[in-house]
Amino acid sequence: MGSADLVAAVRRGDVEVVYHLIDGVEDANACDPADGVPLLCVAVAAYDEPVAEVLVKAGADPLRPLDRVPGGDPGLPGGDTALTRAVDGGCSWMTGTLLPEPVRLDADARADLLARARYWAEADLEAELRRRTGATGPAERGRVRNDSWSSGYERYTLGGQTVWDGHPGVLTQLEERFGIRTPFDELVLRALSRPDRDHGAWSDVVIHLARRQDAGTWAAAKALRDHPDRLRRVFAADVLRCLVMGFGTMTDPVIGRRSAVVEKPASEVFLPWALEERDPEVLAMVLSGLSEGGEEDPDRIAECEAVALSYAGHPAPRVRREVPDLLPFGPTPVPPGKLATVYALARDPDPAVRERTAYWLARCTAQAPGLTDVLAGLGDDELRETRVHAAWGLARRGDPRCVEAERRLLPLDPDGWPDGDLMRAMWRYEEGMREGSGEGVREGAREGVREGVSARGAQPAAAAGDAPADIGEQGA
Repeated sequence: MGSADLVAAVRRGDVEVVYHLIDGVEDANACDPADGVPLLCVAVAAYDEPVAEVLVKAGADPLRPLDRVPGGDPGLPGGDTALTRAVDGGCSWMTGTLLPEPVRLDADARADLLARARYWAEADLEAELRRRTGATGPAERGRVRNDSWSSGYERYTLGGQTVWDGHPGVLTQLEERFGIRTPFDELVLRALSRPDRDHGAWSDVVIHLARRQDAGTWAAAKALRDHPDRLRRVFAADVLRCLVMGFGTMTDPVIGRRSAVVEKPASEVFLPWALEERDPEVLAMVLSGLSEGGEEDPDRIAECEAVALSYAGHPAPRVRREVPDLLPFGPTPVPPGKLATVYALARDPDPAVRERTAYWLARCTAQAPGLTDVLAGLGDDELRETRVHAAWGLARRGDPRCVEAERRLLPLDPDGWPDGDLMRAMWRYEEGMREGSGEGVREGAREGVREGVSARGAQPAAAAGDAPADIGEQGA
């Protein structure tokens, strides 16, 4: 049995205490003496992936059979183990944490896990909880979100047991780990069973397809571009976008970001699609994909920019949010019409549109009259990220208003984004002020371009002053 301190730490989700207690002292396979439930199962039931990971790394066995331990269902394929409980729970990241290397699982064990996940994926979750617990009445339902994975689930609770509705994603993950290539059309249906692109199961399917890294997946997704069902078009755009991004693949050691998995420019599929699509959700995804393409042809870049600007007044905020990401940062002077459009987006009623626009303005490297005044005006925005972008842009351009903008944001997180970028920019600004000439600010900005790349992969601005004469020559 586990010590009282370890049991208490697991139950309250204190991963640091669990780590220190388990490190060479406590048994990772320990149980709660109150009910005999292994602590790994306690973490699984709580959907506490960090604690579960610590326990597994310390030696907790997710395949250890459980005998008459409360909370499991030995009647389903695979029996009762911590791993089968994770499958039952319906969250792919928990299943992945407990899933051992396939070499440890024989063919029968793999088949049992797949059958169990498929059973849950096809089940009425409320009815299944009634069967398992004997409870009557409706289940308590609610939306849960895992911020670490940027995905959400529907939670069902009845009779003291809880499941999430991510079983289609669990099944997809198991198939991938076991080397099973599920047909594209079947995966489409699986994603559409949870018709929300923020749902964990939808995301699991999309990321799985992006990892395939083949032209066949690209062609199958592209074929859905003209499908009459808008959800299939959203799904297709999501898959193609992730293929262009190289989502789920290794980071390129040279360029420092994920490399595309198919050698196809995003504009090939997304540019004509953006001209034709009318559904706002699909269009927003298409524009997002277009912005991820890394296009190098100047004519295509201009076409993409023109398409983006044409949607700056779109009635749907989700469409307007994508416009700034399609606009080059510089280095040529910004045409007055484009500048007026961007400044209008900085005053958009939607806070997310303003945040995206502030990000662009802060990193604009071109001559742009009035830009620092617009940034200063965003210093009171309701979104903290917008205020950080604004302060960052002011510091990069050597505008003294950055000092007050930063002060109002304190405390800053040096390891977080975008706070870390702002702290480095302020350091360079202050160095320039100490030198007393302003040249230090300018040099610090240039150095920041060589050093810093934002979380969105864009290079920061590199100029001092509102519209310095040599900014077009700097080009970064």
